[in-house]
Parts: sequence; structure tokens; C-alpha cells
Amino acid sequence: MIHTGLQGKVVVVTGGAAGIGRATAERFLAEGCFVSVWDVRACDAAYDYQRVDVTDTASVQAAADAVIARWGRIDVLVNNAGILRDGQLVKYKDGAVIGTMDDATFDSVIAVNLRGVFACTRAVAQVMIAQKSGVILNASSVVGLYGNFGQTNYVASKSAVIGMTKTWARELGRYGIRVNAVTPGFIATEMVQAMPAQVLDGMKQHTPLGRMGQPEDIANAYVWLASDAASFVHGAVIPVDGGIVVGT
Repeated sequence: MIHTGLQGKVVVVTGGAAGIGRATAERFLAEGCFVSVWDVRACDAAYDYQRVDVTDTASVQAAADAVIARWGRIDVLVNNAGILRDGQLVKYKDGAVIGTMDDATFDSVIAVNLRGVFACTRAVAQVMIAQKSGVILNASSVVGLYGNFGQTNYVASKSAVIGMTKTWARELGRYGIRVNAVTPGFIATEMVQAMPAQVLDGMKQHTPLGRMGQPEDIANAYVWLASDAASFVHGAVIPVDGGIVVGT
């Protein structure tokens, strides 16, 4: 049995009220961690919950201060919070432009998926530097590696998260802080499962393993990356995608 070394660690999971975030919070809780979920949506689970808008730096800093006041440290930050606002850059039909991705649609996704990761990491990294240890785990996506139709804003945010992960690995490693990213493929969250059956079938067919992932698959990757078993894994981008990048 692999010793994770996570019992008693303090873990923050952003966007932890549902989907992958909730599965991640529950998985760390099962490891004996103290877990604080930061989300704009209410959360009725057994762990600590704080209403946090990751685009609001004051909200983020107040949440980090509250975790420190309660437990005295932050050992793991999982930057999971994210949103989708899909649309084509330019929609063209019958010789005319019939639509574009507007500024608000682009900016809203960048604000949560990129600026939110920046704000949360900036607040928590200061704590981790002082304690000379910590793990920062960032949610990217396979589309951040190869792009995706109709997702200019989302792909831009997830590609940039990979860049920030590598930069922070260079900056923070000297303080005993490990920084890594995970790139999920098609995951069967509640939002995804509500899609039409033919869309879901297409996702499965595009994945070499022939199925969609479960939120727990991503949660397990986060736990491993945070554990002693991954103590020399740093600056990595880990696909958890059923081989979809290979099949692309």
C-alpha cells in the first residue's frame, strides 16, 4: 500500500461544490485531510465551505486568511474552479458574418479560469513560502494542448494555465513548493451528462479507451500528485484523458 502522507494536511479546493471539484474534496477528505471548499455555489458537504468568487482578490484573500485562522497552514491548493461560455470567434453563413464572440464572453471565462487561478495561487503561495512546503495543482484541459472548435476563450485560459504552471514551478520549487497541472479529457460530470446522447457517444468514440472519465479519475490524480508518492514530480502536465490526445 502506498503511503500518501496526506493525513492531517490542509487542502483548499476551488470550485468544489460539484463535479470534479466535489469529487476531489471528498477524495482528500477520505485521506484524512482538512478540506476547505471555495465556491460561489452553496455546498452542503461535511467539509469547510466558504463562498468565494475567485475573480475577486479581496474575497480570495479573506478566504485564505480564514483557513489560516482555523488550521494554521495550507498544504495543498487545487485550482479547479472554471466556467464555459462557448462560441465561434466569427460565425459566417451564406456569405455574411452572423455573429462573433463578444468581449464579455471572452473576458468572463478568462476572469474565472485564468485570473482566478492567478489570484488564488498568489494568496496561497505566500503562506506556503512561509511554511517552506506546499503543493499547487492546476486544472487545465486537453483542449489547452490541441485546441477545440468554438472555445477560443476556454482554450486560451487552459493553455495559459499550463504556462503559469511551468513558470511557478521554476519560481516556487526553491521553497519546497511543488506545482503541477492536470489536463482532463471528457469527464462525465452532471453538466456533460445532460448533453444529447449522440454528443456523448461521439465523446466516447473519440477516446481510445472507449469511455468517458469519471470525476473520481481526476480526483485520484490530484491526490497522487499531492502525495509523498509524487514528491519528485514538479512542473509536469499530466493528461487524464483515456488517451484522447494520442487519438487526436
